[in-house]
Amino acid sequence: MIDTIKFGTDGWRAVIGDTYTFNNVARVAEASAKWVMRENPTSPSVVIGHDCRFNGALFMDVVIKVLVDAGVKVYYAEGFVSTPMVSMGANTYNCDLGIVLTASHNPPTYGGYKLKSKEGGPLSPAKVQEVEDLIEDEPKAGINDIDLQAAMDRGLIVKVDLEKEYIDAVKESFDIEAIKNSGMRLAYDAMYGAGQNVLKELFPEMDFLHCEYNPGFMGQAPEPIAKNLKELEAFIKKEGNVESALATDGDADRIGLYNKKGEFVDSHHIILLLIHYLVKYKGMSGKVVTAFSCTPKIARMCEHYGLEHQTVKIGFKHVAGIMIAEDVLLGGEESGGIATKGHIPERDGIWMGMIIWEFMAKSGKSLEELINEVYEIVGEFKFERSDLHIDEQLKQDIIANCKANKYDSFGDYQVQNIETIDGFKFHFPNDRWVMIRPSGTEPVLRVYAEAPTIEEVRTILSQTEKEIKP
Repeated sequence: MIDTIKFGTDGWRAVIGDTYTFNNVARVAEASAKWVMRENPTSPSVVIGHDCRFNGALFMDVVIKVLVDAGVKVYYAEGFVSTPMVSMGANTYNCDLGIVLTASHNPPTYGGYKLKSKEGGPLSPAKVQEVEDLIEDEPKAGINDIDLQAAMDRGLIVKVDLEKEYIDAVKESFDIEAIKNSGMRLAYDAMYGAGQNVLKELFPEMDFLHCEYNPGFMGQAPEPIAKNLKELEAFIKKEGNVESALATDGDADRIGLYNKKGEFVDSHHIILLLIHYLVKYKGMSGKVVTAFSCTPKIARMCEHYGLEHQTVKIGFKHVAGIMIAEDVLLGGEESGGIATKGHIPERDGIWMGMIIWEFMAKSGKSLEELINEVYEIVGEFKFERSDLHIDEQLKQDIIANCKANKYDSFGDYQVQNIETIDGFKFHFPNDRWVMIRPSGTEPVLRVYAEAPTIEEVRTILSQTEKEIKP
C-alpha cells in the first residue's frame, strides 16, 4: 500500500520505520527537487540540516542524493542543527528552499520534514501544497548509487557551519556582557534537542540540563511545557538562587521559561513581555500578529501602545507570510513559537530567551517584577492547556458538536460568544474563555483556558472536559 504523505500545521511528521522511511523521505525529496527546479531552473539551491533524532544523518544523505541527482546545489550542515539555524541559512545563502529533517516537539519515535523559504521562515501554505502535490507514489530508482563525494568535488555539495553563523548572529545582536555582568544565575534545559551547544558557547558558566546527545530524549517528547520540565522546575526550587531558566524544544524553535520561584511562564506572558520591552524600552514599533489560541490580552497591550494587531490561524506559516510582507514587530503563537523584528521571520526559542534575559539585565528587575509591569497594563491572568488523548471518533464527534453550536455552557460557565478562526474559542463573562481544537500534528484534542487564577483555569478545563466527553 502506498503511504499518503500530508504536510500538517508545520511539516510532515510520521513514526520512524513506519511511514517515516528512507523510501518515503526520498519521495518528498524528489517533490522538493522538482519544485525548486521549477522555481529556479538555472541555479537552484537548497540548504539542509537535521535535528538530534535517530538516523538524522542517514535520512539527510538520502535527501541530498535526490537533490544533487536533480541538479540542485546543496548547502548542508554537518551534525545536528536547530530549525532557526537552517532558516537563517536559507536567507544567508539565498537558497530557493530550506529543508529541516525534524519532528520538532513530537515524541522521539517521530521523524519529520520541514520546508523553509529564502526569506528565512516557513514556506507559505500555498507553496507547501505545491510541493505536496508533486509527491509521486514511488521514488526514482538508483538513488543509493549516487556518489556524494563526486558531487562535492563538482561543487554541487557545500558544507556550511550553520551553528557558528547562528552563534555569531546572537553575539552581534545582544549585549552578552550585560547579561554576564548582571549577577543573575541562569539555567538552560535543551531537552536533548538541537539547541544544546549554543548557550554552552555563549555562557559556559551557566547551569545546563539535558544538553547531551540523546536521540531517544529519555522517552520524553521534547516539548517545553510545564508537565515535561519537572526536572528543571525541581532544580530551580532546590537551588533557590536561579533567577531564570530557559528551555527549548527538539529543534529549538519553541521557548519555555521559568522564574526564580520555579514557576512556568507561558507564551502569552512571554509575548506580552517582549512587546512591552521592544516598544517601551527599545522604542520599536510595528504590527503584532498572533495565532488564534493566544490571549486577548495581547490586543489590549497593542491598543495601549497604539500598535495594529492581527489574529491568524494556528501554524507559524500563517504568521511568517505577514512578517515577510509587512512591518511586523512580533509574531507569535501559544505553543511557544515567537519571532521578532530584526531577526528572521521564524520561531526561535533561544533568540526569544536572549531578549528576555537582556530585558532583565538592562532593567535590573526580576521576571516577576517585569510581569507585574505587564499586569498594570492588561490585568492579571493565568493560562493552561490540556491535551486530551482520545480516540478519533470521539474527537470528530466533539468537533461536530462545536460546529453545530451544541455547547452553550461548560459547567458553571455560560458562553457569551464564539470565535471560529481556527478551532472554537468560547468566551465567558469577565475575561474568561476556553478553546477547543484538534492538533494538526498529533492524535490529540487540545483544550485551552484563561482566567484570573490558575485554580479557576483548571476548573474551566475540568468542567469543559466533563461536558464534551461522554
